Amino acid sequence: MIKILKNYFANGERSSDSITRSALLIAMMGLVSRLLGLVRDRVLAAKYGAGDVLDAYYAAFKIPDLIYGLIVLGALSAAFIPVFTSLISRKKKKEALELVRTMLSVGIVILVSVSVILFFFAPQLVSLITFGYDQEKQELVVRLTRIMLLSPILLGISGVMGGILNSFKKFFFYSLAPIFYNLGIILGVLVFTEMLGPVGLAWGVVAGAMLHLLVQLPEVIRCGISFRFRLDFKNDNLKKVFTLMVPRAMGIAVTQVNLLVVTILASTLASGSLAIFNFANNLQSVPLGLFGISFAVASFPTLSSLWARGKKREFTQRFVGTFRKILFFIIPFSALIIILRAQIVRVVLGTGQFDWEDTELTLAALGVFALSLWAQSIIPLLARSFYAIHNTKIPFFTGLFAEAINIALALFLIKDHGIIGLVWAFSISTSINAIILFFILRLKIGSLKGQGISRFVVKIAIMTIAAVLASQIIKNTIGTDPFGVERTFLGVFTQLIAALTGGCVMLLLTGYFLKVKELDNFIILAKQKLFTKKQ
Repeated sequence: MIKILKNYFANGERSSDSITRSALLIAMMGLVSRLLGLVRDRVLAAKYGAGDVLDAYYAAFKIPDLIYGLIVLGALSAAFIPVFTSLISRKKKKEALELVRTMLSVGIVILVSVSVILFFFAPQLVSLITFGYDQEKQELVVRLTRIMLLSPILLGISGVMGGILNSFKKFFFYSLAPIFYNLGIILGVLVFTEMLGPVGLAWGVVAGAMLHLLVQLPEVIRCGISFRFRLDFKNDNLKKVFTLMVPRAMGIAVTQVNLLVVTILASTLASGSLAIFNFANNLQSVPLGLFGISFAVASFPTLSSLWARGKKREFTQRFVGTFRKILFFIIPFSALIIILRAQIVRVVLGTGQFDWEDTELTLAALGVFALSLWAQSIIPLLARSFYAIHNTKIPFFTGLFAEAINIALALFLIKDHGIIGLVWAFSISTSINAIILFFILRLKIGSLKGQGISRFVVKIAIMTIAAVLASQIIKNTIGTDPFGVERTFLGVFTQLIAALTGGCVMLLLTGYFLKVKELDNFIILAKQKLFTKKQ
């Protein structure tokens, strides 16, 4: 990893011109962040188990996340980055700088105002989204929520910083931010809760948000960006950002409403249900962040730039290339997660107050989540492809349709399946959303014939079957009685690592014999990064 980072800085930001190189960097840093996220979940599970405290903790995220999603993500992912990138690519640095100053100023005013209002109305809002909780549990959610309302303000400012670095294709410090965010949360669990009790969890989130901002700020300043307060609502580029932002914000609102519905329904189920949902979701988010999000984020500036310059053919080629790379990684890993889900849950969460009943529910939820991991991984790329062509309406309407299905299925399935019913509803609706987005995008950018997608999917299916068979054989062999792996953490950990390694080796061997282009490209790039001092 150190050699890769040395090469990254030695080669300058030119190395980021390649989507694969950028995605590799983001994925590498994302791996560290995701591993820290697993450490975070382990210490949370060990300290509190899947019970009332963690239910309240995860419920307290909903209102701050709603603000962050609507105002920050809506503006940045769909609007700010494409407009800012367009200005930079057309050498309009002065206009770009004015946009940054105005965007920050307006954003801070809006975020602070909304957070203050919600601070006072937190009890009423919490009673609506957690009406199934008793009075004491709701009061804890209110206390945690009020503290966490500081985080959208900090993350909003940090989000603009990240958008700037994204547009300049400077991904290193952008990728560091989530690592420091998780460090702040872990600090809250290990230190703040000892002094403040469960309220320390919320202060850990605020500390993480502050670190998320501070780690990106120096690099933004080195990009030549200076800041001063400027409220200019007549700025044409700001108007364009808001125009693009509205449909995206509405789309995020649909998603956030779905998460609120999950919280509402989970509050009527057994204690710990919301914690189980979040634990399983966090586990399956590791490959999602490494492959789906990494490639989508890395490709976004390039896709935006190609479309802005009228290079439709190159846009299509970049999209298909990134699409194939995501599926190359995510389909086999989804299958491996399904067959190793029990070992994954026991290794990551099976300690302290996290009992066997919690384990069984979490591994069941993880298996269902993994069935839709392919869809969750390509949706970020599909959505950003629409944003790059300045079309934010289609992701909104498809998301609206999918979330309606999600809510309807959830209401029906929880009657017999409890929290697992919520996960099934999520997986089914997400898969439908991905399929609809893909076919509509194909209509927008033209036919994808000649790109070899069908043949590629067949090869990936063969690779996945081979990897699963190898992993299953190793798991069953090590899991036999003479090994005694079921009785200790070390035994289960050995079983997991051996089966996962065997599956990955078989995956690579099968891909090599099938001559999968994505594997060849990845091997060449890895060799360059690891063994070439200067390109």
